[in-house]
Amino acid sequence: MIKHVVLFKLASFAEGKSKQENALCLKSQLEALESLIPELLKMEVFINMPTASRENYDLMLISQFESLADLSVYVNHPDHQKVVSFISKIKTERVAIDYEV
Repeated sequence: MIKHVVLFKLASFAEGKSKQENALCLKSQLEALESLIPELLKMEVFINMPTASRENYDLMLISQFESLADLSVYVNHPDHQKVVSFISKIKTERVAIDYEV
């Protein structure tokens, strides 16, 4: 089993929306992928608390796959690429880790 964890810092304002509005929009888009990409076994998306440290990342996703090959299918899937396009417009930083459980 492979876990794919990604954290994003979002711009204060992008695409005509606040950071919080974009975080909610991104959360919704990411969660929708679970029903669109069979290789994606599970996804959880969390938004940082507004009152938490400003040094924290703004959004975290944790997704689960059977294999690295399945993760690759997800990464290259057209529906995921649409979300990536949106992310590229609103993020300022991204960090990720993939690990086996």
